[in-house]
Amino acid sequence: MLAGDGMLVRVRPPLGRLTAMQAIALSDAARRHGNGQIDLTNRAALQIRGVTEQSHPALLERLIALGLTDPDPVHEARRNFLLTPDWEPSDDTARIAQDLLARIDDFPELPPKIGIAIDTGPAPSLTHVPADFRFERSESGALLLRAEGRPLGTSTSPGTAAQDLIVLARWFIETGGASSGRMARHKAPLPLPLLPEVAPAPSRSLQQLLAQAPGPFHGIPFGQLSTDSLAALAGQQGVIALRLSPWRGLILEGGTASPAHAPTDPLLRVDACPGAPACPQASVPTRDLAARLAPLVDGSLHISGCAKGCARASPADIVLTGRQGRFDLARKARAGSPPDRTDLTPRQILALFGSP
Repeated sequence: MLAGDGMLVRVRPPLGRLTAMQAIALSDAARRHGNGQIDLTNRAALQIRGVTEQSHPALLERLIALGLTDPDPVHEARRNFLLTPDWEPSDDTARIAQDLLARIDDFPELPPKIGIAIDTGPAPSLTHVPADFRFERSESGALLLRAEGRPLGTSTSPGTAAQDLIVLARWFIETGGASSGRMARHKAPLPLPLLPEVAPAPSRSLQQLLAQAPGPFHGIPFGQLSTDSLAALAGQQGVIALRLSPWRGLILEGGTASPAHAPTDPLLRVDACPGAPACPQASVPTRDLAARLAPLVDGSLHISGCAKGCARASPADIVLTGRQGRFDLARKARAGSPPDRTDLTPRQILALFGSP
């Protein structure tokens, strides 16, 4: 995808995990073939920024050699899995992911934004992360497969999970799901073998998940870090691997160092796109204002360079949308929603929230 600073190249490491060596090598490749900046997305993928048409082939070759990208673009497009990041090598999350990878040729061609959440820890942790098909636990601990937008799922098992998802994905396409684009917008009745009957367990908190994680959580404000920062995290003493999370942070598997940004840091509550000049659609810079405003706002804050709202699809308590070089302000809304206040400068916004 083309951005204001060049092409974005998305990387989805298998099982959402890079070994320390892979992370250091990826940092070097992103420095050589991009502009030295990497995004961590809200679907736990990485985006290498500033890639050019000339540098893209060499970058792709390096990512394939590292085992971070499938050489078959069809397989790569289908490998849109998101795992709860506290998985263990022998648990159901890992087993289901490996089975899905082994049967990747059996999936139909799905719309590009369709995602699969493999969320089979003790209770769901990815409920508020965008996905279309979800593997989760019921309150009794049973495994279920749930279509996004439906409150109930159908019982499944580790041995049949891959086949059940393939059936559901084929039904989605055969009943016109491609035109709907996302599962939550697709209203066709579910197929008889997968009629929903089981409710997922209540979600566990991020704190509960991180208590079971295999290392400390290092928050990444705005989900953007430099290649040097990524390499430094991977090179910390004891770090075996980096696990990606959808919460703007990395879990340093085997690490022990205290994070610079803990999960409670106000900066991690803010959604802010790169803004101008990095994005050609944006008319305003976003992240300097976001960093100053974060400690002043209770609840969620979304600052968008334009009305597209790429950084956050769901409503936020406070949303600021760039328009012709200034901001519109709305409450409990999405970017581009009808505003409560218009034509605001950053100074006026800061004053509204009590900054001297």
